[in-house]
Amino acid sequence: MTDSLPSRADFSTLLAIPTRWMDQDPYGHVNNVEYYSYFDTVVNDHLIRKAGLDVVNTPVIGLVVESKCQFMKEISFPQTVHAGMRVVKLGNSSVTYQIALFRDDEDSPAAIGHFVHVYVDRKTRATVRVPDQVRDALVDFIA
Repeated sequence: MTDSLPSRADFSTLLAIPTRWMDQDPYGHVNNVEYYSYFDTVVNDHLIRKAGLDVVNTPVIGLVVESKCQFMKEISFPQTVHAGMRVVKLGNSSVTYQIALFRDDEDSPAAIGHFVHVYVDRKTRATVRVPDQVRDALVDFIA
């Protein structure tokens, strides 16, 4: 990740994710664990829609080996989260994503983080090369 915070304009596409009443904790804001769910949702939505990922049958899967979130602003119900995703590193067997979460129409992020997938054989869990269809779906998202 860079030292400066990304803005909404730094992401070519955003996924709208409505908050739910149950996402809030007793303090009146979305609980921190939900932010990681938003990260997972934006990455996997992209892989399913653009790379044709079949999560049930694919012989190669991406395992999350690292994630991090930096919180800047509270998100609350009934706000809509707009999750932006870009690739900051596309390696031989791994992908590092930067994700920013924006509240409603705001330009500055409520949270930023990263999410690392390492690709492995589903059965043996041996590390493998990032599949070509995944690479093809990510190339336009490299920061």
